[in-house]
Amino acid sequence: MYKFLRKLWKGFWTPILHNSALQWVIVTVLAGITWFVFLTSRHKFTNTKSLKNYRKNPVVFVFFHGRCAMLSPIIKSARIKSYCVASRHKDGRIMARLQRLFGLRAIYGSTSDGAVAVLREGVKVMKNENVSMCVPVDGPSGPSLRLQDGALYFARMTGAPIVPVCFSCSRPIYLDRWDKFMIPKLFGTISCRIGEPIYIDSKLRGEEFEKKRVEIESIMVKQLHEMDAEFNLPKIQSGLNATDYKRHAREKK
Repeated sequence: MYKFLRKLWKGFWTPILHNSALQWVIVTVLAGITWFVFLTSRHKFTNTKSLKNYRKNPVVFVFFHGRCAMLSPIIKSARIKSYCVASRHKDGRIMARLQRLFGLRAIYGSTSDGAVAVLREGVKVMKNENVSMCVPVDGPSGPSLRLQDGALYFARMTGAPIVPVCFSCSRPIYLDRWDKFMIPKLFGTISCRIGEPIYIDSKLRGEEFEKKRVEIESIMVKQLHEMDAEFNLPKIQSGLNATDYKRHAREKK
């Protein structure tokens, strides 16, 4: 039964991934839903006033993949010009189009696919266009809640600080994925926390670079767990990746 449903889903989704017009219809609807949820929710924001400082002073916003659903309208509301790192995979391109409707332009690639090109292009646009960069640090396929080092390279090469950002909510829906992607239900409370800027020394290398990576990862994990605890939400597991999660799901079926 599981294999049949999986085949049926692929039969539905595959044509959409190859049809540009359908993709734009879908992302337009999703953008409308996102705005509706955001605007009809109560907001509990911490340190978001600091976002105004980043309109003319670019930063590297870092967040976990499963917590990006509400960040786009928050960045858009703050009128911050920014690019976002997006996966080259077809569903990644759909997400990039959705983010484009919120004013976030895409740079395609990841740490496992086109990492050097992403870094080169990202540094170029940050310096030439004076814009910020949004980086889902554990995407596109995990491990979950693990900070990959791409964001640190952006910060080291541009001089822009890293700023951890996270959202949580009182009435979440979790998608059955490795990242436990969070979607808020209507008329709940959405919290957002903007962390303090963290600067990366341009001379940082080797063990000291890794030490800083672990330090920032710890800050981000603590940020997420503290925010979830305010709503008594279950603790998100770290270290999951897409391949293993799918395999375990199939075994359970």
